[in-house]
Order: sequence, then structure tokens, then C-alpha cells
Amino acid sequence: MPLHLSPSFREALAASERALIGMWGCAGSSVMTEIAAGSGLDWLLIDMEHSANTLDSVQSQLQVTAAYPITPLVRVPWNDQVLIKQVLDLGAQNLIVPMVSSAAEAEAAVRAMHYPPKGVRGVGSALARSARWNRVENYLAEASAHISLTVQIETTAGVEAAAEIAAVDGVDAVFVGPSDLAASMGYLGQQTHPEVLAAVARTFAAVAAAGTPVGVNAFDPIAAESYIAEGADFVAVGADVALLARASEALAARFIPSSDDAGRASY
Repeated sequence: MPLHLSPSFREALAASERALIGMWGCAGSSVMTEIAAGSGLDWLLIDMEHSANTLDSVQSQLQVTAAYPITPLVRVPWNDQVLIKQVLDLGAQNLIVPMVSSAAEAEAAVRAMHYPPKGVRGVGSALARSARWNRVENYLAEASAHISLTVQIETTAGVEAAAEIAAVDGVDAVFVGPSDLAASMGYLGQQTHPEVLAAVARTFAAVAAAGTPVGVNAFDPIAAESYIAEGADFVAVGADVALLARASEALAARFIPSSDDAGRASY
């Protein structure tokens, strides 16, 4: 049987003339993910680093997103060869690996993504959804053509090594994480501190000079628009849990009187 896959994130970036806009999926819910998948956004990240997502829940979410014209990515919790193998075997095409701070770490992620001789990915296609349990002809030979790797730069060391990281063969995109970068720089919780913004800009320039697409996380709309204007190729502009949190707070603020209002109403 042929393997009917959406274009990889690498291919989607290459084909787009504008920044690709996406969001985080952290709830671990196939229903929430399916709702987001039908939103019209370009890409959706299923996050395993800062959420309760498991291998089971990731597989379910990959299955529901397959019906929609959106590019799903999975962020693994760490640059770990075993985790990367497992997530690829679930059928994930596009992975994000966090906390990559050197070319050597990027090279390790690349090796984990590919079968020998290019890499060290273990062979279990007969057991895995990725090859539809060995129903896909030539899966092992063609697997590398259908996957993409994005690495995250989130530390001062990563900023300094951005050019070398972006130049690693097999790194298809670089994603800048301002939250952890701010913490690494001593500005915990200050993602828009001028020095943090300057470090992001330096990273953008170094990655772009290497000819590699670069993206960034920016839940603040003004920050997101600024990054797009600065040349970001892809931007994460929200998260399912954050959207629900803010929307439910807005409902409460609109329909539930504050304590002061309640006191005045009693008179």
C-alpha cells in the first residue's frame, strides 16, 4: 500500500511565501487536537516536553490530525535517541527537539532520526504505525524523505553556536524559544527584555545566513507580528490550554460580579 502523507514541515516551509503560523497542543486530548487541526492554521505542535502527553496520546492525536490539511509536529521531551525512535515509529513525520545548544547535539538528533547508514534509528517497521505495520512498500528505504527535524535553540550557548547548529546536515529548521533563553540569560519570565530580543535577532541572522528556516515562539500578538516582520519563517502564536484559560477567565469576568459589585448590589 502507498503511504499517504502530508508534506513534511521541511517541504511546507520551502513551499510557503509567508511565515507559517501554528499553535501548541498541550492538553493531551484528541478532541482538543482535532478542533485545533480544523482551525485553518498551518501547523500544530503536539507537545511532550511541557505536558502530560504520552506515547498513547500522541498516537491518537496523530491519527485525528491526519484528516485535516494541517502539518503536525511532535516535540519530544529531550534529545533522546530512544524517545525519538518511539515517536517516529508512532508515525510522526516532523519532530522538534528541545534544548539543542551545540552542533554536536544537533548531529546526535539527526542520527536518531534516520536508519543506518545515515543514522542509528532502530528498525521495527513490522511493529509500527509509521510503516503501517510493514504494509508500506520500501518504507525503510524511503523513510528519510518523509521526515523533518527542527531543533530548538533556548540557551546562551545555543545562540553562540546558532550558525554551526543551522549548518548541520539533516537539520531542516531552527526554532528559538525565548522563555528558556530569557532564563538562561538571567531574565526569567522576561521574554521581551531588550537583551533577550537582541539575542533572538542574532540567532535569526545566524540561522538565515546558513540558509535554514528559523522560527520562534511568541504567544503575545505584538511580539509575533514583530518577529514576522523580522523574517521569521514560522511562528507559534498560542496554545490550546492557554486559549482555554484566557477564554474561561473572560467569561468569568463578564458574567460573575466582582466582590465589590456584589457588595454594592446588596444595598
